[in-house]
Amino acid sequence: MEKQYRLRKNGQFRYVYKKGKGGACREMSVGFVKGPKLLCGFSVSKKIGNAVTRNRVKRRLREAFRAELPKLKKGMYVVTAREPSAEADFFRLYQSLRYLLRKQGLYRDETK
Repeated sequence: MEKQYRLRKNGQFRYVYKKGKGGACREMSVGFVKGPKLLCGFSVSKKIGNAVTRNRVKRRLREAFRAELPKLKKGMYVVTAREPSAEADFFRLYQSLRYLLRKQGLYRDETK
């Protein structure tokens, strides 16, 4: 995912956690706040596993999110991985992400 779409500051993450709406499934949770441009951050806890496992999960989530970027509403997104995401393959994470985004109504209207 390109740098222009990344959330970097701790304050930005906290803002999404505090003010945002969220949804969750078995593998992950997604928080969202409306904003002027599309930004996304990923959070993977040490509960998930060692550094190799956490980085693998983060890479898979980033790639799944990148595929959905053109279809999403503008705002700040925070994707937080849960423990089952360590055993999930890419396709399962991709399906879960799409399910959460659709469930929260975060896709742009295709009719415009």
